[in-house]
Amino acid sequence: MIPFSILDLAPVAEGYSVADSLKMSRRMAIAAEENQFARFWLAEHHGMAGVASSATSVVLSYIGAATSTIRIGSGGVMLPNHSPLVIAEQFGTLAELYPGRVDLGLGRAPGTDMQTARALRRNMEASVDSYPDDVLELQRLLGQSVQGVMAVPGYNTNVPLWMLGSSLYSAQVAAEFGLPYSFASHFAPDQLIQALTVYRRNFKASEQLAKPYTMAGVMAVVADTDEEAKYLFTSAQQQFVNLRRNRNVPFAKPVDTMNNIWSPSEKHMVDHMLQYAMVGSKESVAFQLMSFLELTNVDELIVSMPIHDAEARLKSLRLMAEIRDSF
Repeated sequence: MIPFSILDLAPVAEGYSVADSLKMSRRMAIAAEENQFARFWLAEHHGMAGVASSATSVVLSYIGAATSTIRIGSGGVMLPNHSPLVIAEQFGTLAELYPGRVDLGLGRAPGTDMQTARALRRNMEASVDSYPDDVLELQRLLGQSVQGVMAVPGYNTNVPLWMLGSSLYSAQVAAEFGLPYSFASHFAPDQLIQALTVYRRNFKASEQLAKPYTMAGVMAVVADTDEEAKYLFTSAQQQFVNLRRNRNVPFAKPVDTMNNIWSPSEKHMVDHMLQYAMVGSKESVAFQLMSFLELTNVDELIVSMPIHDAEARLKSLRLMAEIRDSF
């Protein structure tokens, strides 16, 4: 079976604090390591009441200190929000603290609303337009080059870069630069197959990677029964409805039914965006998982577990590991 990894957003659950959220991410990382997941990644989002991982590198240091073998990284850092030098220093520091364990996944989207993005970036157009050049500059800063500005820490850490995306553009950049590619099919399913195809067809070998390497993201809620899993999954469904309505609220408690919460059009939107979510008992999720892997033929799967209750989230992680080990 291919490697499984965990993508965590440090969700701030309704009724809990940011501190509670960060402690729960730590527990998830420890459990992921115990259950032989390959990586534990955190995603950069800003200004969202339900997400506590905005200072991604800081949280990764907290996670790294609580673990010893699992790879830790960003899924991802939104590079146009930052200067390459700052990210090289941050992830170079992580690489020195946790050698051989750090990944740097990069994205192009803001990871927030446009007002917050302007506060982060200052110059919106220049940041986005320079994205490929910024990736190359970041790669240089993490390598052995002594020309120009030097990142200390960062220099010669050779932190592996990943390209993340939900479009053909990101697939093309990843292929051109010879970097591993992770597609965000857990919330943006439309171009999954096309992007993987573009990446594989156009891949150019690099010092970091000799042949294409693909990862895809899925949401998973695994419980003892299909009914319990569907109940737990209503938290994620509410989250997407709230995003559409521009309601900035913590991660919602599950509900018995969504019928009195979403409109027909909202239900259609959520069902479409979450079409690759794997929800159910071990038996049900195993079937969904095999179908997805046969469809995509990815080299690795990264799983997010949008579950409000901490113990149910940990149980879902353990059950997913059991599914992986059963193949």
